[in-house]
Amino acid sequence: MVVIRLARFGKKRHPMYRITVADQKFAATGRYIEIVGQYNPSPSGQEKEVSLDMDRVNHWIKNGAQPTKRVKSVIKIAEKAN
Repeated sequence: MVVIRLARFGKKRHPMYRITVADQKFAATGRYIEIVGQYNPSPSGQEKEVSLDMDRVNHWIKNGAQPTKRVKSVIKIAEKAN
């Protein structure tokens, strides 16, 4: 099953997350099919909280990819920003 989920990267105590499309059997930070966006839970200055390619997200959801609960909330944040 294909899922849309967060993969952590960044510095210690300053996380950032990539929003990835991956097969469910692979590790969260392991192999992925495509990176569709980025989420910064604590932006500072002029950094954006969410940058997301909504066309690709919608494409994957139409093709059966299941977003996690957190990714669903990030998608809502991105929709409000646009």
